[in-house]
Amino acid sequence: MPHAALRTLCGTLRFEPYAEGRSLQALHVGPYSQEGPLLADLHDRLMPDMGLAFNGPHHEIYLSDARRTAPEKLRTILRQPVRAA
Repeated sequence: MPHAALRTLCGTLRFEPYAEGRSLQALHVGPYSQEGPLLADLHDRLMPDMGLAFNGPHHEIYLSDARRTAPEKLRTILRQPVRAA
C-alpha cells in the first residue's frame, strides 16, 4: 500500500470504549464462509437453552492473519452479547 493511502486510512481510525457486558463466545477454526453453522447453533440452541436473549449484534475477533494463514487454519472468536430472556 502506498504511504499516502496508508496515511489516509490511518486518519479514519478511531478508538472507542466497547462495553458489551455478558457474552457467549466460541472459537471457529476454518474459513470465514463456514462460520454460519456455529453462529446458528449459538443463536438457535444455546441461547434459548440458557434462557438468554440477544443484547446487540455479534462481532468477531480475528486471531489469524488471513494473508498468511491457510483458510482451513483461520481462527476467529465469535462473540454474542446476551441478556436474560
